[in-house]
Amino acid sequence: MKKPWYKQFWPWFLMAIPATSITYSLTAVYIFSQNKVDLVAEDYYKKGKAINLDLSRLKVADALKLKANVQVEGDQVTVNLNKGELKQLPNLRVTFTHRTLANKDFTQMVSPSLTGIYHFQAPATIEGPWFVELEPFEGDWMLHGPVALPTSDPISLYGQIKE
Repeated sequence: MKKPWYKQFWPWFLMAIPATSITYSLTAVYIFSQNKVDLVAEDYYKKGKAINLDLSRLKVADALKLKANVQVEGDQVTVNLNKGELKQLPNLRVTFTHRTLANKDFTQMVSPSLTGIYHFQAPATIEGPWFVELEPFEGDWMLHGPVALPTSDPISLYGQIKE
């Protein structure tokens, strides 16, 4: 006498293959829906037009011989600005832009201490790939550079694009 189909191995094995596939697919959909990546900007045209303005501000920083080093330890950020031909150290707008997660981006306005160094605390510990921009409150010039954190080395920011 033969066993009924539901007591045999092969029907369950053959049903397990698509069931496993469906389970993994639903898990992937859930993970991807919880961790959205912001790669495309909605206002891409405005951002594209702003690139030319940014390039001219980078050239101004180069002409003023400005350079900066940024040190990040956990959520503590220290900026050391070599003021070049500036008469005094300005108040700075420091922007950290995450390469893929826009909700992690932040901007901080900071003034120099009496020793000429800028200190501030980030909203959270900074890790991963970032793009850092420094500019004065007036926005006349800009320094920028990419960084992968954590790193113990100071991050050098320049006026021109490094080649």
